[in-house]
Amino acid sequence: MFTSDKLRLSRRQVLASGVAAGALSMAGMPAFGQSSQINWKKYAGTKIEVNLIKSPRGETLTKFQKEFEELTGITVVSEQTPEQQQRQKAVIELTSGRPSFDVVHISYHVQKRQFEKGKWLADLTPFINDPSLTDAGYLNDFAEAGLAFAKNPEGGFGALPFSVDYWIVYWNKELFAKKGLSFPTTFDEMVKAAVALTDPANQTYGFVARGMKNANTPVWTSLMLGYDQYSVDGGNLLTDTDGAIEAAKLYQTLMTKAAPPGVAGFNWAECQSAFLQGKIGMWFDGVGFAPPLEDPEKSRVVGKVGYGIMPKGPKAHAAATTGDGIGVTAASKNKEAAYLYCQWATNKLMGARLLQAGAGVPFRNSVLADAEVRKGVKMPAEWVDAVAGSAKISRLTLPVIIPVTEFRDVLGVALTNLISGGDPAAEMKRATAEFKPILERSEKA
Repeated sequence: MFTSDKLRLSRRQVLASGVAAGALSMAGMPAFGQSSQINWKKYAGTKIEVNLIKSPRGETLTKFQKEFEELTGITVVSEQTPEQQQRQKAVIELTSGRPSFDVVHISYHVQKRQFEKGKWLADLTPFINDPSLTDAGYLNDFAEAGLAFAKNPEGGFGALPFSVDYWIVYWNKELFAKKGLSFPTTFDEMVKAAVALTDPANQTYGFVARGMKNANTPVWTSLMLGYDQYSVDGGNLLTDTDGAIEAAKLYQTLMTKAAPPGVAGFNWAECQSAFLQGKIGMWFDGVGFAPPLEDPEKSRVVGKVGYGIMPKGPKAHAAATTGDGIGVTAASKNKEAAYLYCQWATNKLMGARLLQAGAGVPFRNSVLADAEVRKGVKMPAEWVDAVAGSAKISRLTLPVIIPVTEFRDVLGVALTNLISGGDPAAEMKRATAEFKPILERSEKA
């Protein structure tokens, strides 16, 4: 791909070479494909369909889609669908063997094992090793975590690593200041701050996170990490252990004593909307949801937002981590053209755009290490610090199992019941008993 010297071409040099100004990122990186030996026009005239998750990352790909079309001559028809609907649509179509799309945006932390078992993705290894399709050393720039996510059990690549998402605590500095509070450093301090910030008479609440069934499960498993525990370890289900129950109690406390009314129906979008209004003290979710918070046209908290690393739990300090990839369907009749789109989606320039806009964190090491790229980050320096700090204590938040959707559904019902006053120990034991045979069947298969 690009060398570090080429990454630092001046704007005048790039313009002189005939590259459009609109193809530049804020860091002055050259347009993708400029230094490549690949014949990007090889599949000109081809049309591909792309299935994306509606998110800041999907929106970034759509925003710059025309750039790829001009580079390759390939026509792209893309669709963005809300996360849960996108996953359902993808599974239904891929199971049929006749998906309407050639490229699919995959949530590694939810879909990896399921996609591998179904053999729904094309093996990209031959394309990666083909010098007419991929530059030498292409994979050398990806973080090990991304490569581990992307590799299938046979050692091939079913998708290219796109972005990593660390879960952080967004906090309203103005509300904290009014109460004379500092950002919490432990779980206990987080609860105390959340309760202190809550004032229903003024419609102000100390904490918000996902309460909707299925969407709420990673909130709880993230809290479990603070008790130094995973939900599944070595094929063993650990969701009714002392650590799991304590995490459930903590979830219940935060969501009943400090969250706004109706939180049981909140996914990330509802949480973000509530925080944007300036009436929420803390919001716990992925780092990639930050851009609207600093947009004056959408936010009442511009300049008031703090970006904090997850506070320490009783037994561990951990930042919950999820990740996205982008791959080619095994049923696609345009695999090479679709693969070129995946390359473009994961290139350094796109990674810089994600980082600079606060829309996500790329798996590309050179992007994160590039001082010029960091200068162009729109988000406050505190956001970048939260990314860097979270990376040091990163742990996967969801189990890498095939029935992860069922896991989220079953445990998600239990968590929603907690918001209605359910007993944490009873709900976790019931849900564990319900899900255990599902996991056992999956592991045997």
